Amino acid sequence: QVQLVESGGGLVQAGVSLRLSCAASGSTFSNYVMGWFRQAPGKEREFVAAISCRAGSTYYADSVKGRFTISRDVAKNTVYLRMNSLKPEDTAVYYCAADTMHGSGLNPAMAVDPAMYESWGQGTQVTVSS
Repeated sequence: QVQLVESGGGLVQAGVSLRLSCAASGSTFSNYVMGWFRQAPGKEREFVAAISCRAGSTYYADSVKGRFTISRDVAKNTVYLRMNSLKPEDTAVYYCAADTMHGSGLNPAMAVDPAMYESWGQGTQVTVSS
């Protein structure tokens, strides 16, 4: 199983940027699809973005498209989530997740489903103040 460790969360003001990192270990990184999800208090876990670690193809939730960018560094086994123009409604615990069971191709219909991912990080808190 893949081990995932997130970092980079914090308390920021609206409008600024933040970059989250997710370091993976335990399997061949380029065989994964990696995703970022978030969960705000009292709400269900929500898909944010996903990337094929082999091809680099990406997919985003409409709520973050144009503001967030997911990327990966294969040499470092790390996935990033660059978050620009942060809004108070972006406040949540952010989780990275790995899907190593369904191939390295990015299928948007699968990427948005938390059940497709078998490994999860511990989460990192992002709080955006207005």
